Amino acid sequence: MSVLTLRLAGPLQAWGSSARFARRTTETAPTKSGVLGMLAAALGRQRTTDLSDLAALSFAVRIDQPGTRVRDFQTARHADTGKAMPVSERFYLADAVFVAAVAGEDSFIRALHEAVRAPAYLPYLGRRSCPPQGPVDLAVTDGDDPAAALRDEPWQAAAWHQERHHKQALVSLNILADASAGDLTGTALRDQPLSFDPSHRRYALRSVVATSVDVPNPRFQPDKQPRNAGRRQVPAPRHTPEAHLTQLPSQPPLDGH
Repeated sequence: MSVLTLRLAGPLQAWGSSARFARRTTETAPTKSGVLGMLAAALGRQRTTDLSDLAALSFAVRIDQPGTRVRDFQTARHADTGKAMPVSERFYLADAVFVAAVAGEDSFIRALHEAVRAPAYLPYLGRRSCPPQGPVDLAVTDGDDPAAALRDEPWQAAAWHQERHHKQALVSLNILADASAGDLTGTALRDQPLSFDPSHRRYALRSVVATSVDVPNPRFQPDKQPRNAGRRQVPAPRHTPEAHLTQLPSQPPLDGH
């Protein structure tokens, strides 16, 4: 058994586990269906291909940099009729970084590793408009527990985000993993893929357990001074936009009174 770890980082990400009409939301972390879909694309599989081998992989994800939730509005026209379609409301995660891990048979995991290094279809982070900022593969390690592999993985947040926490020698990161059989403490999430067939996409419920891990901060500098330390604070000028308006001459009421 082996574990493949993936660094999922980019300007925008969107990991939806449900979509209702014109409202497309995102979870706070990558979904299992989204990551397995990316792996299926890397292998060059069609959407109608059987997913049983990918669905059997155990999955976990670590939130290294939670990012910011942003909203966008999109317009579209029907390809056949040309009529305007309803405005859709779409949510994204901006400047987020995650480390995902999948575990399975050694030969299959190594095939997935080769696929993400030279993907048949370009990977994207939940939606086609969300490309990764660089290679997604991190490593292949021995083991059968993806959550355990994430506990040993160095902090993958952006340098500027690590700098923000320079006074902390250890940072606490949340891990969301498949619940073990019989574990009743998990939260149900409908992101276990059964079929990616566009004519009938199907997903089952999956139980997710949340834990946390403390990892070292490579930019730990407790004595470092902020960049603006010692600088004289200059007060902001008073903003008076009304001073630039020209007063209109008085006019009698239109009704003559």
